[in-house]
Amino acid sequence: MNIYIGNLPFNLGEEDLREIFEEYGEVASAKIIMDKFTGRSKGFGFVEMEDDAEANKAIEELNNAEVAGRNIKVNESKPRENNNRGGGGGGGYNRGGGGGYGRRERY
Repeated sequence: MNIYIGNLPFNLGEEDLREIFEEYGEVASAKIIMDKFTGRSKGFGFVEMEDDAEANKAIEELNNAEVAGRNIKVNESKPRENNNRGGGGGGGYNRGGGGGYGRRERY
């Protein structure tokens, strides 16, 4: 099972994350997501555990647990839905006829 962990302390390392979850069973992988420009933690990560029963126990006991002064959020990671939200769409900044500020009525 792939587990999402949010609100992680920014100084927590992947090995620390692995150790927290190893108390509940075997951890296949532990990954903290890093900002590609600064190299700093984004404050969330993922842990993969082979045994679903162990993973569920870890989720149950670690969700809202305090780690280094922060209450972490722990739940099963769901695959990203491909709902075509990437890029494009929206827009509309310079369309239409202006707003109300500074606009005069024409007679």
